[in-house]
Amino acid sequence: MTAPAPAVLTEPARPSAARLTAVELRKMTDTRSGRWLLIVIALSTVALMPVIVFTVPERDQTLLEMLVATQAGVSLLLPVVGILAVTSEWSQRTALTTFALVPGRFRVLGAKAAATGLLATAFLVIGLAVAAATRALGGAFGRSAGDWSIPPAQLGGLLVFSLAMVFMGVAFGLLLQSPALSIVLFFVIPTLWSTLNELVKKLQKPAEWLDANRTLAVLSDPAGGVATAGEWARIGVSLAVWLLLPLVIGLVRLSRREVK
Repeated sequence: MTAPAPAVLTEPARPSAARLTAVELRKMTDTRSGRWLLIVIALSTVALMPVIVFTVPERDQTLLEMLVATQAGVSLLLPVVGILAVTSEWSQRTALTTFALVPGRFRVLGAKAAATGLLATAFLVIGLAVAAATRALGGAFGRSAGDWSIPPAQLGGLLVFSLAMVFMGVAFGLLLQSPALSIVLFFVIPTLWSTLNELVKKLQKPAEWLDANRTLAVLSDPAGGVATAGEWARIGVSLAVWLLLPLVIGLVRLSRREVK
């Protein structure tokens, strides 16, 4: 009687990028703090609508003006989502489980970045819906009489602005790998830099290229029109400093950090 052939162990198929992204999106809503943060961001889209309707002149209450107002709170809080997304593995001590199931650390990071990018896009769509509803209600009650049109280039600029903010949060979180430290320094360092630019006259010219708060402002200014080539160049330089540089250093730290 012949012995049965030994079972062949096959390597399980690795999860797809879409599945990993879905897992990361679920992680952002699984915890109470994560759910409340997303709820607060959603509520922030309507926070300024009464202010616009009751204080801004009727002709200036355009759909674009309202859309920009919906993104004011979103742009402030979205980077926190990016920071928490990339620091959660270390702060919640789940890194060993995550990187054992998916050894490719950069694949996990890519899924986290994709998830935060989808959230940024979703909140822009939510903001557009809120702005349209507010403009319709304002018009129905005789409070709003502004233009309904939004130039595609300016809508795209707002999307770039939202993605840049959330990805800067991802870069800071990846660089420092500590949620509290990353959140504090993300808000403190740019504020100190902007304040220093105003106080030191010699820094005002370099700040036109290195101050991300200043360079990105053109993308969220409803009266600014479409960004020019020179403004895009300044945006690129500032993002190289505040997004690309910490991202590269963070990637090196991620690849070398011991998981335990």
